[in-house]
Order: sequence, then structure tokens, then C-alpha cells
Amino acid sequence: MDIVGISTQEQDAIFRVVAAILHIGNIEFAKGKEVDSSVLKDDKSKFHLETAAELLMCDPGAFTDALCKRVMVTPEEVIKRSLDPYSATISRDGFAKTIYSRLFDWLVDKINSSIGQDANSKCLIGVLDIYGFESFKSNSFEQFCINYTNEKLQQHFNQHVFKMEQEEYTKEQIDWSYIEFVDNQDVLDLIEKKPGGVIALLDEACMFPKSTHETFAQKLYQTFQKHKRFVKPKLSRTDFAIAHYAGEVLYQSDQFLDKNKDYVVAEHQELLSASRCSFIAGLFPPPPEETSKSSKFSSIGARFKQQLQALMDTLNSTEPHYIRCVKPNNVLKPAIFENVNVMQQLRCGGVLEAIRISCAGYPTRRTFYEFLHRFGILAPDAIEGNCDEKAACKRILEKKGLIGFQIGKTKVFLRAGQMAELDARRTEVLSVAAKTIQGKIRTHIMRKKFVSLRKASVCFQAVWRGTLACKLYDRMRRQAASVKIQKNQRGHQARRSYKLQVSSVLVIQAALRAMAARNEFRHKKRSKAAVTIQARYRCHRAHSYHKKLKAAAIVAQCRWRGRIARKELRKLKMEARETGALKQAKDKLEKTVEELTWRVQLEKRMRTDLEEAKAQELSKFQSSMDALQAKLDETNAVLLKEREAAKKAIAEAPPVVKETEVIVQDTEKVHTLKAEVDELKTSLQSEKQRADELEKKRSEEAQANEEKQKKIEETEVKIRQFQDYLRRLEEKLSNVESENKVLRQQAVSVAPAKILSGRSKSNLQVSQLVVMFYPLFHLGQYIGNIHCFLIFAEECGKWSCIS
Repeated sequence: MDIVGISTQEQDAIFRVVAAILHIGNIEFAKGKEVDSSVLKDDKSKFHLETAAELLMCDPGAFTDALCKRVMVTPEEVIKRSLDPYSATISRDGFAKTIYSRLFDWLVDKINSSIGQDANSKCLIGVLDIYGFESFKSNSFEQFCINYTNEKLQQHFNQHVFKMEQEEYTKEQIDWSYIEFVDNQDVLDLIEKKPGGVIALLDEACMFPKSTHETFAQKLYQTFQKHKRFVKPKLSRTDFAIAHYAGEVLYQSDQFLDKNKDYVVAEHQELLSASRCSFIAGLFPPPPEETSKSSKFSSIGARFKQQLQALMDTLNSTEPHYIRCVKPNNVLKPAIFENVNVMQQLRCGGVLEAIRISCAGYPTRRTFYEFLHRFGILAPDAIEGNCDEKAACKRILEKKGLIGFQIGKTKVFLRAGQMAELDARRTEVLSVAAKTIQGKIRTHIMRKKFVSLRKASVCFQAVWRGTLACKLYDRMRRQAASVKIQKNQRGHQARRSYKLQVSSVLVIQAALRAMAARNEFRHKKRSKAAVTIQARYRCHRAHSYHKKLKAAAIVAQCRWRGRIARKELRKLKMEARETGALKQAKDKLEKTVEELTWRVQLEKRMRTDLEEAKAQELSKFQSSMDALQAKLDETNAVLLKEREAAKKAIAEAPPVVKETEVIVQDTEKVHTLKAEVDELKTSLQSEKQRADELEKKRSEEAQANEEKQKKIEETEVKIRQFQDYLRRLEEKLSNVESENKVLRQQAVSVAPAKILSGRSKSNLQVSQLVVMFYPLFHLGQYIGNIHCFLIFAEECGKWSCIS
């Protein structure tokens, strides 16, 4: 589509229209609630309708009304009528066909405009390819139109192959025997004759609103009852058959009227004209205002007939060549050839007659002028002078020995193959003439080439001689230059040798003078070095003697100070041991205090829990005692009430009987009450004993708690004493640490400010100092949390101790 000039936006719109047509075909209808009404069948149909409406960019509600309803305009009012499911389906198909037809017409116009045909061109080459003759089990209006087209093309074939061919033979007055052929003009009259043809009757039936396919079929039966090409079936009242050139075809007229009507439903036109897509709205422009001519009835059949007539006019203005397609079988399968069927097709199509005419006729014809202009070179003597063209053509053909040709009034008629033979002989003559011309041309070209080569060779010789002379002159000049160069080179070499000798003498003299100067300088340097070595040696001997004396003094001082430090160290060790014992005792006391504290807290918790348990138990016992006392009071009250009731009964009853019954009843009740009282007394006694036991246990536990409380107080006193003792020990420990610090400072101040530079003696002094301060390390470990570090740094003969 890009090649034919369709833009990207137009391509998108085309795809939208095609997709909408596919969705429209999936819409199905069902019966509505009202009579003769229809609705969408299910959600699937609703989805396809909404999708199609979205693609066409129109309102879904209006889309549904356009498919399911029709608007009828009367002079009085506008009536909106619902369609049943069958009519809605027909409306849906018509809607889809209308959109597809408009899109197809737009594409054809677009492609034709992009091809760029020249409107003023007088010549054209075209290919006409249509459907072949169709005959199915069910043949409708489409097959009728296709077969009508094939009848027209068959007539055109007959006219060119048979009629016009034989008419031309007659016109040129040549010997010819007329060949009979089957003419199909009567079939065309049956279909397109006006008035009275099938198409005319179909248009007439479409113009009447009450016409049906039954009335249309009956009209055909009445009109063509005696026509030899029209056949009425025996078992059907709506079918009819036409005997075409290729055979008889049975048509079903059920949908002829609907398919012949050429109009767009107004609701469909309004819906698509109102589309938000400019491309779709452009396919359905507003209809022009109706005039007297435009309001005339139009049908598909009439329009098809006009287009077919225009096609035939175009074919008649051209020189056609025919390609006849033959079906090998009716089952449409490969490798099957039905001889009878193929023979019938060839016979019905007039192919056999065409072959007979081609064999017996003169397929090649030329006017006298064209023939002489083309083949006059075959016999030049035949056209010399002012001879007749017809006689000249005849002499040429006779001279070449051709037979079977005929000379007409204005043309020469040749048998099949004779034109090819004349062309072959013409080609031979032209070939001989061409060879002669080629020979002349080649001779001229070779002579011209020879002259140019000779001229070039002379120029080449002159240039070569000049080149040789230039080379000779150059060689002589080179010889003279070489002599001059040799002379200059010899002079240069002599000057260079002299300069080299002079420079060598100067170098030797300078080397000798430098050697003498170096020897003198070396002697002076050695003398100075010997004096320096002697002075350094004497200084070294004196310095060594001084260092030995100084080292001996330092050793004596160190030993004396070490003795004093060892005495102090022994004292510090004793104090450190005492401090360590105190620290261990302190740790033990702290652990004991912690254990006692924990035990006191545990006993307090146990005592609290015991008191709470006793309180709960006493409350339970008191509640049970109260319940027993209340029960005893209730029993006594009941006894009193019963005694009073007995007394009243005795007073009211007869003397003997009443007294006896009351005594018996009172005796039983008294026994039962006494038993209950005894039980209550025993239970009360047991509860009192239990309460006494609990009270006794409580008093014992109270005494035990008092004893534990005393022990806890004593423990707390001991803890305070231990804490005081620990505080005193810590004070004593701090005093010992301070004394230790003072001793270390004194030991540092006793150390010498400088040591001997010799490594052996310095190592000796360091080892002595380490031995001297080693006890201080142990003292620091015993004192605790005191770290002594000795850092020795040997730098410029100095050492430092940092703790």
C-alpha cells in the first residue's frame, strides 16, 4: 500500500474497517420481548457489536438501532419498526456489504489514480480475467450475473472468430465456403432484452413493494413459456433454468429481489456519515439532493448490464486474443480427465469451429502497401516502374513459389505459416546485405587503422631517436661531473688527514700534561690523608682511655645503687605479700556477704509467702465456721417452729389420738435433730482442734522467724564490720601503692644520664637495670591494677624509662 501512495493513517483506517466488518459478521440476534423484534443473542454478540462500533468510531446504541430497527416515513408521521431476527441478520449482512463495497471502490480509485494513466493515450494493453461459467447445486443472482457475462464474452468471441472473419472474406471476394457455428444471441435476448427480458422483469418486480420471489417466478413462467432457452422445473414453483451456451443452469429465485435492490439503508448512511473517523465518514458522504432523474429506480442488474456494455465497447475497440480455460473434471481434483466433459466444453465454447476456421482460413492478412513495403526486397524487379500493387504482390508470391494464398481487393491473404516463410526469406536477404555492408565497413575501418598505425610509428621513431640523443648527452655530462667530483674528493681527503694529525698531536700533549698534574695532586692528597689519620688515631686512643675510666666509675656507682635498691625491694615484697593476703581475705568476705545477703532475702521471701498462706487458710477456716454456725442456728429455729406447731396440733386434736400421733412425730423429729446437732458439734470440735493446731504452728513459725530476724541483724552487723575492715585495707593498699610509686621515681632518678657508646657495655648496663627493676614488675603484679612498663630507647647514647 505504501507503493501505491496510501498513507499510514489511511492504512490504519483501512485495517479498522476490515476488522469491523469481521466483527459485524459475528453478531447474532435472538427474539425480543416484543412481537417481531430482535435483540443481541448473548454477551459474545454484544462484545462484537461494541468492538465494531469502537473500530467504526460510532455510538453503540445507534449501531444497535441501525441493525435491529427501520424508520418508515409516511406523509403523516415517521414510524420506527423493529425487525425480527431473520430481518436483522439480513440488515447486518447488507450493512457489512455496503461498507466493504465502498472500501473496495475507494481502493480501486486510489490505485488507478496512483498508477498515473495517460488520459490522452490512444493505445492500451489490458487483461480481462473473470469467473468462468458457474453451475452449482444452488445458483442465485451472483451466478446469474457471472453466466450473463460469459454469454456476452462468448458472443464477442463468436463475432470476432466467426462473423467478422467470414464477413471480411466475403467483402474481399475470395473463394470461401461458409462454416456454421452456434450463435447465442437468443440467450442474450432472453436475459437483457428490453422490455421483456429477465433483468427487465426483475427490475419491474423490485419496483413494486408487494412483489415476492413467487410472483417474480410466475411472471417469468408466463413470459418465457414458449422460449426454447427457458426451462420451467416440474417440482419447484420458484426455480427456473436457462440453457446457456455451456449447458443448462437451474437458478433459485429466492433472493433475486433482495440482491437486485441497489440502495443504502438510510439508518446505515446516517450512522457511518456521523463517524468520528474522517476516513469512514468520507466513504459515506451525504447523498445529493434527488432530482427527477436521480430519483429514478436503480438496481444491481441494470447497473451490471451498463457496466458490461461499457466493457464490451472497450473490447470491440481492441484487437483481442483469447485464452480458453477448460475444466478437466467436475469434481475439481487433480489427475482426472473426463473426455466427454472436455469435449462438451470445447464444442459449446465454439473452440472446434474456431480451430476449423483457423485451419481452413487465412489467419494472416496485409494490405498491398504493407506487404510491398515489407517484402519488396525479395523481388526488386517486380516493383520497378509504375506497376499495379496487386500485380506486384502476386509476382512476389509466385516468384517465391508460395501456393494457397489469395489476393483480395485491398489485402493479401496468406495461409498459416506462409508469413513466417516470407519473413525467413526476407531475413536471408537482409543477412546477405548486412554481410556486404559489414565487409565494406570493416575494409574502411582497417584502412583507417593502418594509416593511424603508420603515422604513430613515424612519431615513435622520432621520439626514440630524440631519446637516444638525450641519453648520450647525459652520459657525457656525467663523465665531466665525475672528474670534477674526484678532484674535489681528493683535496677533501688530504685536508682531513692533515687536520686529523694535528688534533692527534694536541691530544697527546694534553694527556701528558694531565698525567703529570694528576701525579702531583695524588702525592699532595696522600700526604694530607696521612696527617689526618695520625691525628684521628691519637684522638681515638685518648678518647678510648677516657671512656674506660668513665665506664669503671659508672659500674661502681651502679653496683652500689643496686645494693640499695635490692634492700628496698625486699621490703616492698614483704608489704606486697601482706597486701595480697588482705586482698584475698577481702574477696572471701565479699563472697560471704553476698551469700548472707542472698539467704536473708530468700528467708524474707519465704516468710512472706508463709504468712500469706496462713492468712488464706485462716480465712477459709473462719468462713467454714461461720457456715456451720449459720446452719446450727437454722436447725434450732426449725426445731422451735416444729415444737410450736406440735403444741398447736395437740391443742386442736382429740385427746387420745392427737396426743399419740404428735408424740410419735415429735420423738422422731427430736431424734433426727439430735443426730444432726451431734454431727455439727463433732465437726465444730474438729474444726476448733484444727484451728488450735494452726495457731500453734503459727506461733512456732513466728518464733523461728524472730530467731532468723536476729541472725539477719547479726549478719548485717558483721557485714558492716567487714566493709569497714575492707575500707581500711583499701586505704592501706593505696598507701603501699603511693610508696611504691615514690620508690620507682627514686630508682629512675638514680639512673645515669648517659651510657657508654660501645654496644657491649650498654647492653651490660641495660641488663643490670632490668635485673634491678625486675622485682618491681612482680611487686606491680601483687599490688594489682598497676602496670609497669620499661621502654628502652637507644638513641644518641641516651635511654629513658617510662612507667
